[in-house]
Amino acid sequence: MGDRDAASLIASPMSATEDPLIFRGRRRLPRRALAAFARRLEETVAGGQRFTCLLATDRELRDLNRRFLGRDEPTDVLSFPQPGQTGWLGEIAISVDRAAEQAARFGHSVAEEIQILMLHGVLHLLGMDHETDRGRMARVERAWRKRLGLPQALTERRDV
Repeated sequence: MGDRDAASLIASPMSATEDPLIFRGRRRLPRRALAAFARRLEETVAGGQRFTCLLATDRELRDLNRRFLGRDEPTDVLSFPQPGQTGWLGEIAISVDRAAEQAARFGHSVAEEIQILMLHGVLHLLGMDHETDRGRMARVERAWRKRLGLPQALTERRDV
């Protein structure tokens, strides 16, 4: 990621026609379907606010985790809220490597796991925090998961 700060994983907020996803790595993914899902999250969960989602490697997520949270370990999803920008929530980074491992572990597709992680990241961008909110984020995530037809929510899987 170079020397850019958390507020600029990408150059700037996108226009309404741009793809909300940035793909890095070699894994083949259903890009159109994932981009359509991201737009659906923007319209429904995020109330029309935009976000960008970086789909990257474990190595890149580990680097981001170390640089911005001081944790020298890979992780599945990171959220970088950008408050104060009308219509713009911020950025999410997802490890496709970690998503593939978790998908195999829980018996669903990599694309479904990325969607679960994307939903989780958007809820964080909206200010929710499952570590401090007494289960509020878990309840909201479970409701959205059901509405969106996704497998078990991330906050329901404490062993991940």
